[in-house]
Order: sequence, then C-alpha cells, then structure tokens
Amino acid sequence: MTFDLNKHVHRLLMDEPFFAALSRRIDKRVDKNLPTAGVRVNPSTGHFEMLYNPDFFESLPDVQKKGVLKHEFYHLIFEHVTGRKPSGINPKAWNIATDLAINSHLTGELPDMCCMPGQMPFQDYEPGLTAEAYLEQLKEDADKNSDGGEGDGDGGDGQFDSHEGWEECDQQTKEIAKERLKETMKKAAEEAANQGWGSVTQQVRKDIMERIQTKIDWRKMLRYFIKTSQKANKQSSMKTINKRYPYIHAGKKTSRTAKIAISIDQSGSVSDEMLNAFFNELNNLAKFAEFTVIPFDDQVFEEKVYVWKKGEKKKWERVLSGGTNFDAPTEYVNKRNFDGHIILTDLMAPKPISSKCQRMWMTTRRYAERPYFTTNERVVVVD
Repeated sequence: MTFDLNKHVHRLLMDEPFFAALSRRIDKRVDKNLPTAGVRVNPSTGHFEMLYNPDFFESLPDVQKKGVLKHEFYHLIFEHVTGRKPSGINPKAWNIATDLAINSHLTGELPDMCCMPGQMPFQDYEPGLTAEAYLEQLKEDADKNSDGGEGDGDGGDGQFDSHEGWEECDQQTKEIAKERLKETMKKAAEEAANQGWGSVTQQVRKDIMERIQTKIDWRKMLRYFIKTSQKANKQSSMKTINKRYPYIHAGKKTSRTAKIAISIDQSGSVSDEMLNAFFNELNNLAKFAEFTVIPFDDQVFEEKVYVWKKGEKKKWERVLSGGTNFDAPTEYVNKRNFDGHIILTDLMAPKPISSKCQRMWMTTRRYAERPYFTTNERVVVVD
C-alpha cells in the first residue's frame, strides 16, 4: 500500500500543538515526481499545499518524518514561499540559506543529507540566523572561492526537500496567500496558547506573534476570497509550457469564472462610509468576477437585486433601513448557483442557517470585537 501521510500526521504531531493546528489547514498531496517533499502556494486555488513522495516518507524513522513535516511548515512560517526572493542572487544559494535558517531549530530531527549550521560543510555557520544572514555568508564563501581561497562556492548542496513551485504564482496571489497564512497562524497560536507550543522556541514564538499582529489587509482578504471561489476550467494545451515539467508534459490552459453573491445589510447601523469603502474595492475587483448585489434587512429586496458584470463600475446606494435577518439572504443564495457569498453587515442579528457555498462576513472593528453571534467562518474587518 502507498504510504498515506494524512493518516500519520496526528500521531506524529501529538506533542506539537502549534504545528498540529497549522497542519490541519494545509493540504497534503502525493507527488511521486518529487524525490522527497515540498510546500508551495497552488497557483490555481491560492491554497497552501504540501506535496510529498510516499516512498521517501515511508523510508524515514518517525523522528525524521516529524522533522520533515516541521521543516516544511517552517518554510511557510518564515514566509520563504510567499516572500519576495532577494534579487540578483544564485537561486541555489537562496534555497540553501532558507534551509539553514530552518534546520537550526531541528537538530537531530532530519535526514543526514540535510544542511545544518555547525556541521560539515557549514561548520563555520552560527546556528539561529535568518535566511538573509546565511545568504550573505554563502556569498562571502563564494567570493573567497572565486579568488582562489578556501570555501565551497554556494556552500555545497545539502538540500533534501523541493523548493519547486515557489515562483509559479504571481505576486498578487502570493500576497493574498500571505494574508491567509496570518489568519491560519493566528488560529494555531491561539490553540498553542491553551495546549502548549511544543518544540517551538521562545525566539520563534516571538517572531510568529509579530507576524500575526500585523494588521490584515481586508482588501487582500476580499481578493483572496474571490480567487478561491473561482471555478477553474482546465484543458491540456501543447502551446502552454508546463512550468514544472517543461516540454515533458503538456501545459494547462485555464479559464476562471466566479459568481459571487454580495449581500448588503441595509440597516441604519451600517454606515455610509463603510458602504462607500466596500463599493470602491468591488469596483477594482469587478474585472475578476461577476457579482450579484443583494440588498436586505429582515428580508431580501428582490426588486433591487442586480448583477454587477465584469468590468462595470457601480456607485453605492442605500435602498432599505429596517431590521436585520441573515436567514433571508442566505436562503436567497442557497436557492441559486453561487460560488461564494459575502455579507457586509454589523453582525447585529441572530446566527443564520448554513450556507451551501463558502461565506465570509465583512464588518467594522467595533462590531467584529462585539459580535452578536460566534462563527467559524471568516470575519474580516473593514477599516
């Protein structure tokens, strides 16, 4: 039988609450074309995923299986996947630098092939530095080598995981994924605060808390929601080059469409400023998706529902001002074929029925901090 990593993750991370919480929110998929494992942002969905070769994992003892998992998650935590790669550098050197920064925290937990600060051929490298600091040291070694002195160029290889796919996404997709990662790490940190951080060091905890305390950009979250609601229609195309396996496999020609329901709470407590800010951003996003705008208070005002076509510009307007009932727009959307549902509201009404498509709530900080009901769905603050 093929080794199924998903069946072993819980056992491997039982004593690592933070990594376990992070792992639950990352897709894991078999890819036998990879010799080992790797993480990336899926360019089609914007989701983080871990690709792995089951034969590689099956060959490892449990301590190294666990170490490899943590190594891959650290690539996400340190933003190696979503950050901008330093310009004008040797890609191999940057890959090694990121691994050195991570492996400092995983001594004795990884396969012997890995590059480790303080061990050959990196015996002169101090543990615990950032990828940028290790990159500078690798450059110095390369300069010494080119002058005829001692040194081994880019520091040798010593990589055991794959960094393929880090550059497959455009920068906008990476920025959206980065915002999603903040939210994911925040939830994982909340669980760790109650259950313990496991092997995460104090310095790394501090770094994580600094990253998640950075204010989430609601515009990027809105873009992310729309992108992940898109249904991709893929077909093979010999004219499109496969980025991972060029000229070996055909590329994929992808067309994406998304039908998004925008339910707008018309009650008087939703301010004109909030409506204006939201519509301004929707004008920017109209080139990516088709919106159906649904005004509601305690019921949907069907005569005022309209379709916002791609590329159109719209001005906001208030058409109702009564009470609030979230069941009304949810029922309206559930009866129709939508990919996503966004509700702009003050959250001041009872919890609604379940949505058949993914649903997101947008509100002000004041109402987000004092919601009338609790939900596991995404709540984004519009400043």
